[in-house]
Amino acid sequence: MIIFGASGMVGQGVLRECVVDDRVESVLLVSRAPLGRSHPKIREVIHRDFTDFSAIEDEFAGLDACFFCLGVSAAGRSEEEYRRVTHDYTLAGARSLFAHNPSLTFAYVSGEGTDSTEQGRSLWARVKGRTENDLLALGFHAYMFRPGYIQPRHGARSRTRWYRLSYALTSWLYPVLRRLAPGYTTTTEHLGRAMLAVVDLQGNGERILYSREINRLGA
Repeated sequence: MIIFGASGMVGQGVLRECVVDDRVESVLLVSRAPLGRSHPKIREVIHRDFTDFSAIEDEFAGLDACFFCLGVSAAGRSEEEYRRVTHDYTLAGARSLFAHNPSLTFAYVSGEGTDSTEQGRSLWARVKGRTENDLLALGFHAYMFRPGYIQPRHGARSRTRWYRLSYALTSWLYPVLRRLAPGYTTTTEHLGRAMLAVVDLQGNGERILYSREINRLGA
């Protein structure tokens, strides 16, 4: 397995599920700064330029799955900057991985409201839609995860201060939200388990997964 974005809330949750799952033998983390995670399963590679992975492509051989959890908020960013991080980084990583592992399963964390037409008014939704479309066109086993509200579990926490505050203030509402809107809520635990589950699907099943399906796969 390889994980991009393991420092974020979703990535932390996905990494935890990989570590506790006996089926996972090893996890390669690609990051721009050391994460300080120590476990016999974990190996970390530091890489600065996420538009070009040629310098570390030797590390990509023999992988069976990629969990791409890297992402930033569009708030306060220009369209060019947001597209570079959201689309260009993702496709650069995916293409490098595909060159070495054509049967690899690629799980990408997108979001509820992503615009597959790429024509809507929302910047983040258009760019996420383009990213999803380009990943699905690459030819490997790609799955797009579109969760709505994600409840952090097992110590996972956002790197963004505003998000951390928001989760702290609203976490008590999660049981209510889950009852009232089960198709729009999930947890970092269910998300991580669902990503592991799609590896076994080998390209079968729905390629775009919303919270309800994520929860079913991650149960």
